[in-house]
Amino acid sequence: MPELPEVETVRRGLAPVMEGQRIALARVNRPDLRWPFPERMAERLTGARVERLRRRSKYILADLDTGETLLIHLGMSGRMLVSGDALGRFVHDHPAPEKHDHVVFDMADGARVTFNDPRRFGAMDLMGTETAEAHPLLAALGPEPLGNAFSESHLVAALKGRNMPVKSALLDQKIVAGLGNIYVCEALFRAGIHPGRRVSRISEKRLAALVPVIRQVLAEAIEAGGSSLRDFRQADGELGYFQHSFDVYGREGQPCRTPGCTNSVHRIVQSGRSSFYCPGCQR
Repeated sequence: MPELPEVETVRRGLAPVMEGQRIALARVNRPDLRWPFPERMAERLTGARVERLRRRSKYILADLDTGETLLIHLGMSGRMLVSGDALGRFVHDHPAPEKHDHVVFDMADGARVTFNDPRRFGAMDLMGTETAEAHPLLAALGPEPLGNAFSESHLVAALKGRNMPVKSALLDQKIVAGLGNIYVCEALFRAGIHPGRRVSRISEKRLAALVPVIRQVLAEAIEAGGSSLRDFRQADGELGYFQHSFDVYGREGQPCRTPGCTNSVHRIVQSGRSSFYCPGCQR
């Protein structure tokens, strides 16, 4: 699944084309993706003006002037592709329709935004903007890791008394929203903490120090355009580049990049997910 940097990269790519623009025509080409589309979705979106495009965790939220908010989840292979941008920021010509172009937005200025999802694990929903935070997918989410609410004191308090592996704790969306396997592995490496170490065996000082490290990793990944693993693409179709900066993720058996360290990167499986770490640098 795309993680926070990938979703934020897509949001930033869509914002110049969608924010402040009206959806001249919305087309829904199938009845469902991961779950059924809301009733009359194309009709409810057609003519609506996108007031704001924001992100919550791994979801893109488009607030409309109709009082509704469109929720978009990219799933495993979902892509939001832009064409025909009148200002020339993207490829101008609209490509020929593809088999998996499930939702298409023709914007009033001539741009087109296409949601393409071959595996159909993505999702879209419509809800009232004023009650959006109560949506079942959003209601239990923790603070955004790049927001002020994700502080050292919050993380220490949220993890107090827990006896679970620190990686599992950071993947808990109720503790912090938007973190996924890739960037938790990278953050734990930079913090020098073994992914299997129990939270109860980590000092509050070391837990607090994770907060700026997590922020830094995410900020660098967003700046690089996310990580192009499997099917992820930016809104303009370009690949992300942060995967070239991975210190441990996907580097099993390769030398640790820490100067002076002679260890190689190891991999273990935690709750069905691969964790990558350096046994010499992470304790």
